[in-house]
Amino acid sequence: FYERVIPMNFATPAKSTNGKYLFAYFVGNEPEQERIHFAISEDGYNFEALNNNEPIILQTKGKKCVRDPYILKGQDGFYYIIGTDMKCIEGWTSNHSLVTWKSKDLVNWTDETIIDMREFGGDFATTTRAWAPQAYWDKEENAYMVYWAHSDEKNDVAQMYYAYTTDFKTITEPKLLFERPGIQTIDGDIAYSELNNKYYLYFKHDEDQTIAYVTADKLNGPYCDDAVVVSLAKTGVEGSEIYNITGTNQWVMIMDEYGTDRFFMQQTTDFENFLPVNSDDYSMAFNPRHGSVVAISDGDYARLVEKYKK
Repeated sequence: FYERVIPMNFATPAKSTNGKYLFAYFVGNEPEQERIHFAISEDGYNFEALNNNEPIILQTKGKKCVRDPYILKGQDGFYYIIGTDMKCIEGWTSNHSLVTWKSKDLVNWTDETIIDMREFGGDFATTTRAWAPQAYWDKEENAYMVYWAHSDEKNDVAQMYYAYTTDFKTITEPKLLFERPGIQTIDGDIAYSELNNKYYLYFKHDEDQTIAYVTADKLNGPYCDDAVVVSLAKTGVEGSEIYNITGTNQWVMIMDEYGTDRFFMQQTTDFENFLPVNSDDYSMAFNPRHGSVVAISDGDYARLVEKYKK
């Protein structure tokens, strides 16, 4: 793996002022491990797996296996999960769909939907990857912008694509969001900075197995070409996700150290300059793979505890 030098000083964990946190993830590459799992946290740093680290949601459609779950709270008050509909034992270029769910209470999940890229025809008819989808509310479009890493038989190097949805059941025809010709670009994660009114698109920097970012003035781009590496992990990482410690100006980025069965955590206030979080200050002792964190209410937290920690 590519080695980076970690600064000697560490970030000070921020004190969350309200609410709790939910981490959605999967745990491995076997079909029975490609499921939705949950972990909860009171502080945004120390997470505890729910349901004895057994699956929370069992997929019934598509590949019946899901990876890279992204969870968000919608404008309508519902929570949504969008993930990669993929069974990796079939190969790394074997999927062509996304999968979504909806919930009001984080316990009962409904509306499982397969969104198949091949139905758009043209080059999309030979889609070989539809990986790690995420979604961001676009005020200008009054819709969610869904974005993911996409490839097809004509261009086997994955690039970032996007489309819009209002219901997480159908999407508009996908368009190119960001590409680096000839270089695979996956695991996109977008955050908005009020400091400079820019959108930051973080992604796996395939050249050295790190996390880098590019910026744009609008959510759907165009994003600049100059990628800046920000991950501080010593070994290869992927699947980064950045989230706010509620009520503070601190943002935590987690990333999957996929070769070590660990997650790495670092922190920033400006989306560009990070410090690592000391491993003594965070915990995810349940071997998660690529996932995402969402802020939840105290009531949501209590409901999950009651359901899954009896």
